[in-house]
Amino acid sequence: MGDHRFSIEARGPFDLARSIDFLAQWPAARNPPDGAALRFAFCPDDDWRPVGVRLTQAGPRIEGEATGPGSAAPDLAAQVSRILSLDTDGTPLEAIARRDPRVAALVRAAPGLRPVCFWTPWEAACWAVLTQRSSMRTAAAIKERTALAYGDRIAVDGRELTAFPSPRAVLEAPGLPGVNPVKLERIRGLATAALDGVLTARALRAVPAGEALATLLRLPGIGAFSAALILIRGAGAPDVFTMSEPRLLARIRSAYGLPADATDDDYRAIAGQWRPLRSWVGFLIRAISETSEDLSGPG
Repeated sequence: MGDHRFSIEARGPFDLARSIDFLAQWPAARNPPDGAALRFAFCPDDDWRPVGVRLTQAGPRIEGEATGPGSAAPDLAAQVSRILSLDTDGTPLEAIARRDPRVAALVRAAPGLRPVCFWTPWEAACWAVLTQRSSMRTAAAIKERTALAYGDRIAVDGRELTAFPSPRAVLEAPGLPGVNPVKLERIRGLATAALDGVLTARALRAVPAGEALATLLRLPGIGAFSAALILIRGAGAPDVFTMSEPRLLARIRSAYGLPADATDDDYRAIAGQWRPLRSWVGFLIRAISETSEDLSGPG
């Protein structure tokens, strides 16, 4: 299939099948499972040329094949690694689980599951705007219509996949289907930031998390919740915890038996036990706790 082949070695437990299952259920992706391979199309944020990717796993090694204009990009493997959190050593999760029985329960529930990120921070930012005052179902439908209208199509294993539009394609579009003028203006501002190199994984991961969040908060339509989403699930920063995600805080409160009036320091003390993978544990709590009967662990 591919014009270019690459491989990625997972450090620590990783199960590609878990990522495939997660993407099948994630409204932001709508990536239906199709056997043991993961197939997707996206525009890497180094030069925004579209590429189609096919991934399979053999032991700790992830084998990749790429096709399309961006398939020969020198950092394509790094981009894919970020998407699947393979750019981070996952072995510390075992030590975190040993000292925190709630994390141990998460790891047992889905061994090898790592955070699955948006294809790019740019796409994460657009999702953040689309979901403002809208349901995820509505946002997902608008996102899909936008991709079909302005995204590049690439054949992967004979299947036509559509990449989310590049920032330039969005700026050149007369409008986006189902997007009101306020959100359209915000998304166009984000597109400019992406083309300027501000809204890229490399830029956001090159500085401390606090600085990256401050940069994101200066972008149009981006508040504290959206900034954290972009940094953690867009850029793939592995060790970030903020107080801006109410649902995560509610699940922490339930799992750890915190009172309703728990302070910020109470939450941060718990999350401090998850270093250096605070983002990972937060992801696992969100992804797994909905289907697990009990994450409280012994004691």
